[in-house]
Amino acid sequence: MEYRKLGRTGLMVSELCLGTMTFGNEADEETSKRVTDRFIEAGGNFIDTADVYSKGLSEEITGRAIKDYRDDVVLATKFRFPMGDGPNDRGASRKHIVAACEASLKRLGTDYIDLYQIHCWDAHTPPEETMAALDDLVRSGKVLYTGCSNFSGWQIEKSLRVSERYGLARFDCLQPQYSLVVRDIEHEVLPVCREEGLGVIPWSPLAGGFLTGKYSREDAPPENTRMAAWTDTWERHATPEKFDIVDRVSGIAGGRGKEPAQVALNWVKDRPGVTSPIIGARDVDQLEKNLGATGWSLDPGEQDVLEEASALPYAYPYNMIARANA
Repeated sequence: MEYRKLGRTGLMVSELCLGTMTFGNEADEETSKRVTDRFIEAGGNFIDTADVYSKGLSEEITGRAIKDYRDDVVLATKFRFPMGDGPNDRGASRKHIVAACEASLKRLGTDYIDLYQIHCWDAHTPPEETMAALDDLVRSGKVLYTGCSNFSGWQIEKSLRVSERYGLARFDCLQPQYSLVVRDIEHEVLPVCREEGLGVIPWSPLAGGFLTGKYSREDAPPENTRMAAWTDTWERHATPEKFDIVDRVSGIAGGRGKEPAQVALNWVKDRPGVTSPIIGARDVDQLEKNLGATGWSLDPGEQDVLEEASALPYAYPYNMIARANA
């Protein structure tokens, strides 16, 4: 496992990040512990969770799983989505941020969080309030770095300018959706992160398992799979064009002696501006397959094949800007 700097910080994180959304849901505690131990054994040091995953159970299991090597782990969690029925049990207000952080610290069994992230933009709270509350947590030592997830380009820039104007701790990381079938962040979000020095840790780099090659053009997704449960996601992905991408991935995988998932992960891992894709695992066997995305690289011809199959359509103003700067 290689290590990379998280954005412009001096923090070193593994090239793959272990996501724990399956903990307490698809994976019981014993399995989650085995997955975590194997990830650490393989050289991984970066683990991401969120308070909303299994309503806090994922954080509890994650905290117990890393207890014996807490200081060797870069531990990330997130806040924003509802954790109760009250009007202040959600969002990015100072009240909720402070309460959410204290609750996460307790569930994780730690006295500090390495990377604390807002899970999505909150249109109802001024960014000045959010960034000031996060700055207080950094100054108190309860949080070391802050980040955001599911932000647009202008929302990232707005937050950074607020931090700059008032001398507050800034975002050092973005957690966006990114894969061969969801490349929208290449329009503005990735360029903003590269320009401003934010690390990028993509979620769903396998598009919920769609890029593993286990789904068919002709058949509905099997029961007990994410695509069967996530019907809206299946409808967006199950198009001829996106199945063509899967075919290209599978073709490269066959020629390389790799799993399709390893090819798709490798592509995301080595995209310009990406720090660490987040991989999830229901069990150790699935984790082992995902770990096979490290230690090798796609050659330029293979990258061209995938680029051609999955390229974004250039809409205005991106097409005009590209032509003007060619």
